[in-house]
Amino acid sequence: MTDLKKDFFKYQAQTTPHSLAIEISRAEGSYVYDVHGKEYLDFVAGVSANSLGHKHPRVTKAIKDQVDAYTHVMVYGEFIQQPQTELCKLLASLLPNNLDTVYLVNSGTEATEGALKLAKKVTGRAEIIAAKNAYHGNTQGAMSVCGAEMQNSAFRPLIPGTKFITFNNQQDVEKITTNTAAVILETIQGGAGFIVSENNYLEKVREKCTKVGALLILDEIQSGVGRTGNFFGFEHYNCVPDILITGKGLGGGMPIGAFISSFKNMEKLQNYPKLGHITTFGGHPVIAAAAVATVKEITETNLMEEALRKEQLFKDCLQHPAIKEIRGKGLMLALIMEDDAMATELVLKSMEHGLILFFLLYEKKAVRISPPLTISDEEIKKGCAIILQVIDTILK
Repeated sequence: MTDLKKDFFKYQAQTTPHSLAIEISRAEGSYVYDVHGKEYLDFVAGVSANSLGHKHPRVTKAIKDQVDAYTHVMVYGEFIQQPQTELCKLLASLLPNNLDTVYLVNSGTEATEGALKLAKKVTGRAEIIAAKNAYHGNTQGAMSVCGAEMQNSAFRPLIPGTKFITFNNQQDVEKITTNTAAVILETIQGGAGFIVSENNYLEKVREKCTKVGALLILDEIQSGVGRTGNFFGFEHYNCVPDILITGKGLGGGMPIGAFISSFKNMEKLQNYPKLGHITTFGGHPVIAAAAVATVKEITETNLMEEALRKEQLFKDCLQHPAIKEIRGKGLMLALIMEDDAMATELVLKSMEHGLILFFLLYEKKAVRISPPLTISDEEIKKGCAIILQVIDTILK
């Protein structure tokens, strides 16, 4: 074991007892390289965060240019900083008219927290309705709307006033009432297994929220920023949220989050009390510059259109009896395997063959495929061949 690996396990807090523990030396394009020179084709993209792959030249230049100008100068919202304002204006230009004001934060989790606070402030109500087996982040407010007792039980009590419904369950829509401040849903359920809306489910939730005066919060932390073939996943449905949450891929590999709503709604965080939501590093100019470059690259090229074509290429290349289903949309895909053990073995053995796959939080039979939007057809075919080879080895 190298000194670096020893120090990693000794000094750096761990998230699980079984870290993958590859020692990274560099990364570029669709590849990650370890300290021994081994290359790994990246089918995960930092869990959907590296939208344009590793060390994308446009993002790298934006970061370097901004570092040369200035980095952090003042807490968010006090000074006018060009990268922040440009990013907010750019996002608003890509969204419906009721989503015209952006609050930049440090992560998707913080965006969830801000969205929940905003919903309570706008409606004057306290009840939040969320989906079972959702994932909106890991702070206590975000955990309170995740509906996953496996994760939550060790940290109770969490924030009260949350009720849970089952995603795609039409009858549960009736649980949304005039007591409800907001319904928070992932446009595509991530940790639960990349579950997409069926039978106009999101549209019916939207209709019910409008009827009872509840706000609809859509979490696009994973499904946004071009990953599903549109810039945001809700564009596939006739369902515009009142509050939109984004993060992950927005920064092109840099840490970022945002919650977005109408100017009228966002105004309510300015007074009574003042500083209704505050952040020191939200909208950091270097990260905002990286996000502007990322958004422009995705919207000025054919990467979104290509995401849908590449989805079909993945599905064509991954025909195997052991793969029971391929869920998701665009380049947000999950292989559903025969059982938990096969999914785990596929991830671990693929890594031995130079392919990075990963798990989903709750659906243990699932294997994540969320590569950079820039991945080539040749790289897709190469990675899929490794997957099929590994599955055949497992079955033997």
